[in-house]
Amino acid sequence: MKVTRALGIEGARAATGIVVVIDVIRAFSVSAYALAGGARECLLVPTVDEARALADETPDAVVSAEVDTLPVEGIAISNSPTQITQADLRGRALIQRTSAGTPVISAVGEGHDIYAASLVVARATAQACLLRKPDAVTLVASGDFPEDHACALYMESLISGTPDAASVEELLRPLYASERYKRFASGDWPGFPKTDLDLALVPDRFDFAMPATRAAGCVRLLMLRPG
Repeated sequence: MKVTRALGIEGARAATGIVVVIDVIRAFSVSAYALAGGARECLLVPTVDEARALADETPDAVVSAEVDTLPVEGIAISNSPTQITQADLRGRALIQRTSAGTPVISAVGEGHDIYAASLVVARATAQACLLRKPDAVTLVASGDFPEDHACALYMESLISGTPDAASVEELLRPLYASERYKRFASGDWPGFPKTDLDLALVPDRFDFAMPATRAAGCVRLLMLRPG
């Protein structure tokens, strides 16, 4: 099996085989916590206007959105796992718009099996890929960020059968050393509680993967337990 790592929208467009789109901080961590909290589905769109329009036509919808990591006026929930865990999403649809994950997964070409992933579902997603016995897997980091690259390297080690080659804590060291992490960890970034980091950076918290399918005007994520 050939495992390739790629980056961003161009990487998504050029991907081959099963495509796993990774966004650790924070889009696909939000998706995982939403599904774990009882959401029936996550609906991903590239723009805020599309998120608002889809919410208007989706019964029991809740919107989570940010632009350039900042909250959106009129939308109560930002791209925050903390806020998601505090919301009652049981039986509801979560509509998501983010600056990296949702546009990147929307850019994957037709004809691919697609998964959304983050550290909290990394092992389960790797298992789901292996069960498909593909010739190729492309791991797409949504952004050029240490945590997305760390997740990709960790998942590559799991898929390739060399799990001891990638300690998540070691892989995350460049993130912890970055000014970006220090800003987020300060707790005063709008719409970004510092507990988001604690929730997003726990590997393998959940035992399900998030397969993605195309729906009318969006990408739909569901919960799937491998096996």
